[in-house]
Amino acid sequence: MRIIGEIPNNHCKITLFQWNEKYLVKFELGLYEQTYKVDEYEVEGTNALKELISDVFLQKVMKRFDEMHADWGEIVEF
Repeated sequence: MRIIGEIPNNHCKITLFQWNEKYLVKFELGLYEQTYKVDEYEVEGTNALKELISDVFLQKVMKRFDEMHADWGEIVEF
């Protein structure tokens, strides 16, 4: 697996990887991470991949991080 780029933003760390004919888009925030896999043939290069990460999609990712934190908090009783 190799790192092919990052997408700068103010919300979380976004790293792009290439591995086994797939792109991986990894979002990291604190203790949590989300990874999305995309077949290389579904997008035309890294620029097209970056364009998929819209503000609307990023808002959903951030909401999911909140949900993950709440779920984890329920089982470890913060």
